[in-house]
Amino acid sequence: MQLETALLLLGAFAGAFVNGLTGFGTGLTALVFWLHAVPPVVAGPLVCACSVVAQVQALPGIWHALDWRRLAPFVIAGGIGVPIGTWLLPRLPVTTIKLGLGVLLVAYCSVMLLGRIHAVYAKENRALDGLVGLAGGVLGGIAGLSGVLPTIWASLRGWSKDERRAIFQGFNLSILSLALVSYAVAGLLDGRFGKAFLLALPATLVGSFAGQWLYRRLSDDTFTRIVLLVLLAAGVSLVVGNLG
Repeated sequence: MQLETALLLLGAFAGAFVNGLTGFGTGLTALVFWLHAVPPVVAGPLVCACSVVAQVQALPGIWHALDWRRLAPFVIAGGIGVPIGTWLLPRLPVTTIKLGLGVLLVAYCSVMLLGRIHAVYAKENRALDGLVGLAGGVLGGIAGLSGVLPTIWASLRGWSKDERRAIFQGFNLSILSLALVSYAVAGLLDGRFGKAFLLALPATLVGSFAGQWLYRRLSDDTFTRIVLLVLLAAGVSLVVGNLG
């Protein structure tokens, strides 16, 4: 029981810290710890709840960069994907979720660490933005991983740092809030979730504050590379540990 509590607290702090630094990544970081402490049907809603808390805490810092017309296709399509992911959540075994998370971490971090990614599709295309949002919504419904694909897509679009962060946070806050409602309707916000959330909340608030504080004082590039290296190592560990 003490180990589970420690993993919950560590995951909450790490996830919120990464979120405070980059505007996304709560699920990618926290699930590495939480999937060893609680069942997936608790971990998924917990990621959503803690991510929403961290996003709201950081929202004032990026409010000026929000472009609602650009954000709309992501959010609308993502809202359609959330109930699909919620429906899939109780039907996926924990090994599949862990392995899938590891593959996502390895793929995403490897691409970003290979070097600077230049814009390959700078033209505005709301249909493609919507497809990315739909896929992000499904991942958000499954395990709170809504930000992975929009993050990669925004990097490929060549948007500025502030524009990308506004997309990450605006999308994640919207989709994960919808996911929480979907979880509630599905009856997944039970006593186990409530207990885990109360344990994780203080660490989430502290981690988010610490991430934002450091983000304002050190270069984004340095922190991004450190975070990616940590996530890559976690991803490799999950893949290796669940292939057998």
